[in-house]
Amino acid sequence: MRSLARLLSLPPMLALVLLAPLALAALARPAAAQQAAQPRKLGQFQSWTAATLVDGGHKVCYIFARASKAEGVVNRAPTHVLLTVTHRAAGRDAVALRVGYTYPRTTDGRDPVRVSVGTTEFPFYTSQDTAFTRENGNVVRALRAGRDAVARGPGPNNRGTATDTFPLAGFAQAYDLISRECPPGAATDAAPARR
Repeated sequence: MRSLARLLSLPPMLALVLLAPLALAALARPAAAQQAAQPRKLGQFQSWTAATLVDGGHKVCYIFARASKAEGVVNRAPTHVLLTVTHRAAGRDAVALRVGYTYPRTTDGRDPVRVSVGTTEFPFYTSQDTAFTRENGNVVRALRAGRDAVARGPGPNNRGTATDTFPLAGFAQAYDLISRECPPGAATDAAPARR
C-alpha cells in the first residue's frame, strides 16, 4: 500500500513511465490467451477443411464444409452454412449443422431438420442456429460413403423450407486426418505430458 502511495505522489510523467510496462503486460495477456485458442489448419480436402484448436486446455479436432448450395432463405449465402464433425475429450463424431439464422422453436417434440445422404435420412434437433443429431456414428458412416448431403429444415420464423447441399468429396480424407490427430482413447490435453 505504501509503494502505491509513493507512486501516486510522483510527478505524473514519472508515474506513467513506471506503470506503462505493467499496463502493457495486462493488455497483452488477453491477446496471448486469444492466440492460444486460434484454430490450426491441418489440411484441405476438396470442400472439406480439417483443423484443430485448444478449448479449455483440451485439444479439439474438427472438419467442416460450407454448403455448395443454400436455397429457400432470402439473402443467405452458402458460405454461412456449415456442416461439422468434431472429436473432443467429451466425445467423438459430434455432427452439427449451422445455418446462419435462428431455427424456430418446436413444441411438438419432433426433430425438425432432416439430413439425407443418398436414400438414408437422419433426424436433427435444433438449438438456436445449429442442428444436431443423436445418430452421430451412423451419420459419419453415411457421409464417408455418400456423394452429397442435403439438409432440409424450417426457414426463419417457420417461413418456407431451407435446403442446403454439401458435397462429400474429400470428407473421408479429412475425417481420417482428424482421427489420426485426435485418436480414440488418447488423452486430448493440450499440455505436454510430464515424464
